[in-house]
Amino acid sequence: MKILFCCTGAKADPWVAGLRTEFPAESVEDWASGAPPADYAVVWAPPQKFLNEQPQLKALFNIGAGVDALLKLRLPPEAAVVRLDDAGMSVQMAEYVSHAVIRHFRELDGYEDDIRSGKWSYRKPHLRADFPVGVMGLGVLGERVARTLAQFDFPVNGWSRSPRRVEGVQCFSGESGMADFLAATRILVCLLPLTPETENIMDREALARLRPGAYVINVARGAHLVDDDLIALINSGHIAGATLDVFRTEPLPSEHPFWKHPKINITPHTSARTLREETIAQIAQKIRAVEKGVPIASLAGVVDPKKGY
Repeated sequence: MKILFCCTGAKADPWVAGLRTEFPAESVEDWASGAPPADYAVVWAPPQKFLNEQPQLKALFNIGAGVDALLKLRLPPEAAVVRLDDAGMSVQMAEYVSHAVIRHFRELDGYEDDIRSGKWSYRKPHLRADFPVGVMGLGVLGERVARTLAQFDFPVNGWSRSPRRVEGVQCFSGESGMADFLAATRILVCLLPLTPETENIMDREALARLRPGAYVINVARGAHLVDDDLIALINSGHIAGATLDVFRTEPLPSEHPFWKHPKINITPHTSARTLREETIAQIAQKIRAVEKGVPIASLAGVVDPKKGY
Protein backbone atom coordinates (compact mmCIF):
# COMPACT_ATOMS: atom_id res chain seq x y z
CA MET A 1 0.00 0.00 0.00
CA LYS A 2 1.25 3.47 -0.86
CA ILE A 3 0.06 6.80 0.57
CA LEU A 4 0.98 10.21 -0.82
CA PHE A 5 0.78 13.51 1.05
CA CYS A 6 0.02 16.58 -1.06
CA CYS A 7 -1.12 19.59 0.95
CA THR A 8 -0.47 23.14 -0.20
CA GLY A 9 0.54 25.38 2.70
CA ALA A 10 1.20 22.57 5.19
CA LYS A 11 4.66 21.44 6.33
CA ALA A 12 4.95 17.94 4.99
CA ASP A 13 7.48 16.45 7.42
CA PRO A 14 5.30 16.16 10.55
CA TRP A 15 2.34 14.87 8.54
CA VAL A 16 4.41 12.27 6.73
CA ALA A 17 6.07 11.24 10.00
CA GLY A 18 2.68 10.86 11.67
CA LEU A 19 1.30 8.76 8.82
CA ARG A 20 4.43 6.58 8.85
CA THR A 21 3.92 5.97 12.56
CA GLU A 22 0.40 4.76 11.78
CA PHE A 23 1.60 2.64 8.84
CA PRO A 24 5.20 1.59 9.61
CA ALA A 25 5.18 -1.23 7.08
CA GLU A 26 3.77 0.84 4.22
CA SER A 27 5.12 3.47 1.85
CA VAL A 28 4.22 7.03 2.89
CA GLU A 29 5.79 9.89 0.92
CA ASP A 30 5.47 13.61 0.30
CA TRP A 31 4.40 13.94 -3.31
CA ALA A 32 6.82 15.02 -6.01
CA SER A 33 5.98 15.04 -9.68
CA GLY A 34 6.66 11.66 -11.22
CA ALA A 35 5.98 9.70 -8.01
CA PRO A 36 4.87 6.07 -8.50
CA PRO A 37 1.15 5.31 -8.37
CA ALA A 38 -0.39 5.40 -4.90
CA ASP A 39 -3.49 3.87 -3.36
CA TYR A 40 -4.53 6.79 -1.15
CA ALA A 41 -3.73 10.48 -0.91
CA VAL A 42 -3.95 12.94 1.98
CA VAL A 43 -4.59 16.33 0.42
CA TRP A 44 -5.36 19.99 0.83
CA ALA A 45 -5.57 22.23 -2.26
CA PRO A 46 -3.51 19.85 -4.41
CA PRO A 47 -2.43 21.01 -7.88
CA GLN A 48 -4.23 19.57 -10.86
CA LYS A 49 -0.93 18.00 -11.95
CA PHE A 50 -0.95 15.77 -8.89
CA LEU A 51 -4.45 14.50 -9.69
CA ASN A 52 -3.57 14.00 -13.35
CA GLU A 53 -0.55 11.88 -12.41
CA GLN A 54 -2.49 9.70 -9.94
CA PRO A 55 -5.60 8.52 -11.84
CA GLN A 56 -5.68 5.17 -10.00
CA LEU A 57 -6.26 6.58 -6.51
CA LYS A 58 -8.94 4.85 -4.44
CA ALA A 59 -9.58 7.81 -2.13
CA LEU A 60 -8.54 11.40 -1.44
CA PHE A 61 -8.62 12.29 2.25
CA ASN A 62 -9.12 16.04 2.64
CA ILE A 63 -7.54 17.47 5.80
CA GLY A 64 -10.43 19.85 6.41
CA ALA A 65 -14.20 19.89 6.55
CA GLY A 66 -14.67 22.03 3.41
CA VAL A 67 -14.16 20.38 0.03
CA ASP A 68 -15.38 23.16 -2.28
CA ALA A 69 -11.90 23.93 -3.66
CA LEU A 70 -11.10 20.25 -4.23
CA LEU A 71 -14.34 19.58 -6.10
CA LYS A 72 -13.50 22.31 -8.62
CA LEU A 73 -10.62 20.18 -9.91
CA ARG A 74 -10.74 17.21 -12.30
CA LEU A 75 -10.57 14.28 -9.92
CA PRO A 76 -9.42 10.72 -10.61
CA PRO A 77 -12.45 8.87 -12.00
CA GLU A 78 -12.67 6.17 -9.32
CA ALA A 79 -11.41 8.13 -6.31
CA ALA A 80 -13.76 8.87 -3.44
CA VAL A 81 -13.37 12.22 -1.67
CA VAL A 82 -13.46 11.88 2.11
CA ARG A 83 -13.63 14.97 4.31
CA LEU A 84 -12.95 15.22 8.02
CA ASP A 85 -16.12 14.64 9.97
CA ASP A 86 -14.71 16.18 13.17
CA ALA A 87 -11.11 15.53 14.25
CA GLY A 88 -11.31 18.08 17.05
CA MET A 89 -12.85 20.86 14.97
CA SER A 90 -16.41 20.76 16.29
CA VAL A 91 -15.49 21.72 19.84
CA GLN A 92 -13.33 24.57 18.53
CA MET A 93 -16.20 25.81 16.40
CA ALA A 94 -18.61 25.60 19.33
CA GLU A 95 -16.17 27.61 21.45
CA TYR A 96 -15.71 30.30 18.82
CA VAL A 97 -19.38 30.74 17.97
CA SER A 98 -20.47 30.67 21.62
CA HIS A 99 -17.90 33.38 22.38
CA ALA A 100 -19.15 35.54 19.50
CA VAL A 101 -22.81 35.07 20.47
CA ILE A 102 -22.23 35.78 24.16
CA ARG A 103 -19.94 38.74 23.45
CA HIS A 104 -22.72 40.34 21.42
CA PHE A 105 -25.58 39.33 23.73
CA ARG A 106 -23.81 40.56 26.89
CA GLU A 107 -22.53 43.70 25.08
CA LEU A 108 -19.00 42.87 26.15
CA ASP A 109 -17.62 44.84 23.20
CA GLY A 110 -19.39 47.92 24.56
CA TYR A 111 -17.91 47.34 28.01
CA GLU A 112 -14.47 47.01 26.43
CA ASP A 113 -14.90 50.37 24.69
CA ASP A 114 -16.05 51.99 27.94
CA ILE A 115 -13.08 50.63 29.89
CA ARG A 116 -10.65 51.91 27.27
CA SER A 117 -12.14 55.38 27.63
CA GLY A 118 -12.10 55.26 31.44
CA LYS A 119 -15.86 54.76 31.94
CA TRP A 120 -17.34 52.58 34.69
CA SER A 121 -20.76 51.77 33.25
CA TYR A 122 -23.58 49.26 33.31
CA ARG A 123 -25.99 48.06 30.65
CA LYS A 124 -29.44 46.64 31.19
CA PRO A 125 -29.34 42.84 30.81
CA HIS A 126 -31.11 41.40 27.78
CA LEU A 127 -33.54 38.50 27.75
CA ARG A 128 -32.34 35.37 25.95
CA ALA A 129 -35.84 34.93 24.56
CA ASP A 130 -35.28 38.12 22.56
CA PHE A 131 -32.10 36.75 20.94
CA PRO A 132 -32.96 33.53 19.09
CA VAL A 133 -29.92 32.10 17.34
CA GLY A 134 -30.24 30.55 13.90
CA VAL A 135 -27.60 28.02 12.80
CA MET A 136 -27.59 27.67 9.03
CA GLY A 137 -26.14 24.25 8.26
CA LEU A 138 -26.63 21.27 10.58
CA GLY A 139 -23.75 19.01 9.65
CA VAL A 140 -21.27 17.73 12.22
CA LEU A 141 -20.02 21.22 13.09
CA GLY A 142 -23.38 22.96 12.85
CA GLU A 143 -25.15 20.44 15.04
CA ARG A 144 -22.43 20.70 17.69
CA VAL A 145 -22.74 24.50 17.66
CA ALA A 146 -26.54 24.39 17.87
CA ARG A 147 -26.51 21.95 20.78
CA THR A 148 -23.91 24.01 22.63
CA LEU A 149 -25.86 27.26 22.27
CA ALA A 150 -29.00 25.52 23.53
CA GLN A 151 -27.07 24.67 26.71
CA PHE A 152 -26.75 28.42 27.33
CA ASP A 153 -30.57 28.62 27.20
CA PHE A 154 -30.73 30.56 23.95
CA PRO A 155 -33.67 29.72 21.69
CA VAL A 156 -31.95 27.93 18.81
CA ASN A 157 -33.22 27.51 15.26
CA GLY A 158 -31.53 25.34 12.67
CA TRP A 159 -31.78 25.20 8.89
CA SER A 160 -30.58 22.43 6.62
CA ARG A 161 -31.13 21.37 3.04
CA SER A 162 -32.99 18.22 4.09
CA PRO A 163 -35.06 17.69 7.25
CA ARG A 164 -33.10 17.11 10.46
CA ARG A 165 -34.00 16.56 14.09
CA VAL A 166 -31.76 18.00 16.78
CA GLU A 167 -32.77 17.93 20.42
CA GLY A 168 -33.43 21.42 21.78
CA VAL A 169 -33.38 22.99 18.32
CA GLN A 170 -36.32 24.14 16.18
CA CYS A 171 -35.43 22.78 12.76
CA PHE A 172 -36.35 24.21 9.36
CA SER A 173 -35.40 22.73 6.02
CA GLY A 174 -35.39 23.29 2.30
CA GLU A 175 -36.09 26.37 0.26
CA SER A 176 -39.63 26.51 1.64
CA GLY A 177 -38.37 26.73 5.22
CA MET A 178 -35.73 29.41 4.70
CA ALA A 179 -37.97 32.49 5.00
CA ASP A 180 -39.49 31.29 8.30
CA PHE A 181 -36.04 30.36 9.61
CA LEU A 182 -34.64 33.82 8.89
CA ALA A 183 -37.70 35.59 10.31
CA ALA A 184 -37.31 33.63 13.56
CA THR A 185 -33.60 34.48 13.91
CA ARG A 186 -31.83 37.42 15.49
CA ILE A 187 -28.28 36.02 15.58
CA LEU A 188 -27.42 34.22 12.35
CA VAL A 189 -24.57 31.69 12.25
CA CYS A 190 -23.48 30.35 8.86
CA LEU A 191 -21.96 26.84 8.85
CA LEU A 192 -23.04 25.72 5.39
CA PRO A 193 -20.83 23.94 2.87
CA LEU A 194 -20.03 26.13 -0.12
CA THR A 195 -21.88 24.92 -3.21
CA PRO A 196 -23.32 26.73 -6.24
CA GLU A 197 -26.66 26.77 -4.39
CA THR A 198 -25.24 28.34 -1.20
CA GLU A 199 -22.88 30.89 -2.77
CA ASN A 200 -24.12 34.42 -1.93
CA ILE A 201 -26.86 32.94 0.24
CA MET A 202 -26.45 35.79 2.73
CA ASP A 203 -27.39 38.63 0.41
CA ARG A 204 -29.45 41.76 1.03
CA GLU A 205 -32.75 39.95 0.57
CA ALA A 206 -31.92 37.17 3.04
CA LEU A 207 -30.29 39.40 5.65
CA ALA A 208 -33.20 41.83 5.52
CA ARG A 209 -35.51 39.00 6.62
CA LEU A 210 -33.69 38.67 9.93
CA ARG A 211 -35.18 40.28 13.01
CA PRO A 212 -34.33 43.98 13.47
CA GLY A 213 -31.05 44.43 15.30
CA ALA A 214 -29.74 41.12 13.95
CA TYR A 215 -26.16 39.95 14.26
CA VAL A 216 -24.26 37.87 11.69
CA ILE A 217 -21.54 35.30 12.38
CA ASN A 218 -19.86 33.68 9.36
CA VAL A 219 -17.52 30.77 10.04
CA ALA A 220 -18.15 28.79 6.84
CA ARG A 221 -16.83 30.39 3.62
CA GLY A 222 -16.44 34.01 2.58
CA ALA A 223 -18.39 33.45 -0.63
CA HIS A 224 -21.56 32.76 1.36
CA LEU A 225 -21.76 36.45 2.24
CA VAL A 226 -22.30 39.43 -0.05
CA ASP A 227 -19.95 41.89 1.65
CA ASP A 228 -21.49 45.13 0.38
CA ASP A 229 -24.99 43.99 1.34
CA LEU A 230 -23.89 43.29 4.91
CA ILE A 231 -22.22 46.69 5.24
CA ALA A 232 -25.26 48.48 3.82
CA LEU A 233 -27.62 46.78 6.27
CA ILE A 234 -25.32 47.51 9.21
CA ASN A 235 -25.09 51.15 8.20
CA SER A 236 -28.89 51.31 7.88
CA GLY A 237 -29.31 49.97 11.42
CA HIS A 238 -31.16 46.78 10.48
CA ILE A 239 -28.14 44.68 11.42
CA ALA A 240 -26.29 45.49 14.64
CA GLY A 241 -22.93 44.06 13.58
CA ALA A 242 -21.03 40.94 12.62
CA THR A 243 -18.22 38.58 13.54
CA LEU A 244 -16.48 37.23 10.45
CA ASP A 245 -13.79 34.55 10.33
CA VAL A 246 -13.84 33.77 6.60
CA PHE A 247 -13.54 35.97 3.53
CA ARG A 248 -13.74 35.86 -0.25
CA THR A 249 -10.04 36.66 -0.46
CA GLU A 250 -7.68 35.44 2.25
CA PRO A 251 -5.68 37.05 3.71
CA LEU A 252 -8.25 39.84 3.74
CA PRO A 253 -6.89 42.70 1.58
CA SER A 254 -5.71 45.68 3.60
CA GLU A 255 -8.05 48.04 1.75
CA HIS A 256 -11.18 46.01 2.51
CA PRO A 257 -13.75 48.00 4.54
CA PHE A 258 -14.22 45.13 7.03
CA TRP A 259 -10.89 46.04 8.63
CA LYS A 260 -12.03 49.42 9.89
CA HIS A 261 -15.79 49.05 10.26
CA PRO A 262 -16.56 49.73 13.94
CA LYS A 263 -19.34 47.12 14.10
CA ILE A 264 -17.51 44.26 12.41
CA ASN A 265 -15.11 41.97 14.26
CA ILE A 266 -12.77 39.90 12.11
CA THR A 267 -10.46 36.97 12.82
CA PRO A 268 -8.00 35.29 10.40
CA HIS A 269 -9.87 32.05 9.56
CA THR A 270 -9.09 30.53 12.92
CA SER A 271 -12.48 29.43 14.26
CA ALA A 272 -11.68 25.72 13.87
CA ARG A 273 -8.18 24.66 12.91
CA THR A 274 -7.14 21.22 11.70
CA LEU A 275 -5.52 19.29 14.56
CA ARG A 276 -2.80 17.15 13.02
CA GLU A 277 -2.72 14.24 15.47
CA GLU A 278 -6.49 13.82 15.54
CA THR A 279 -6.70 14.15 11.76
CA ILE A 280 -4.02 11.56 11.09
CA ALA A 281 -5.65 9.13 13.51
CA GLN A 282 -9.04 9.56 11.81
CA ILE A 283 -7.64 9.11 8.31
CA ALA A 284 -5.60 6.08 9.38
CA GLN A 285 -8.66 4.45 10.90
CA LYS A 286 -10.58 4.89 7.66
CA ILE A 287 -7.76 3.55 5.49
CA ARG A 288 -7.46 0.47 7.70
CA ALA A 289 -11.19 -0.10 7.42
CA VAL A 290 -11.03 0.02 3.62
CA GLU A 291 -8.02 -2.30 3.55
CA LYS A 292 -10.05 -4.78 5.63
CA GLY A 293 -12.83 -4.74 3.07
CA VAL A 294 -15.18 -2.02 4.29
CA PRO A 295 -16.69 -0.26 1.25
CA ILE A 296 -15.33 3.25 0.88
CA ALA A 297 -18.86 4.54 0.25
CA SER A 298 -19.84 3.52 3.79
CA LEU A 299 -17.15 5.62 5.50
CA ALA A 300 -18.17 8.69 7.48
CA GLY A 301 -17.38 11.88 5.60
CA VAL A 302 -17.59 10.53 2.04
CA VAL A 303 -18.56 13.44 -0.21
CA ASP A 304 -21.39 13.37 -2.71
CA PRO A 305 -19.98 15.41 -5.62
CA LYS A 306 -23.48 16.22 -6.86
CA LYS A 307 -24.36 17.87 -3.54
CA GLY A 308 -20.90 19.34 -2.99
CA TYR A 309 -20.50 18.00 0.55
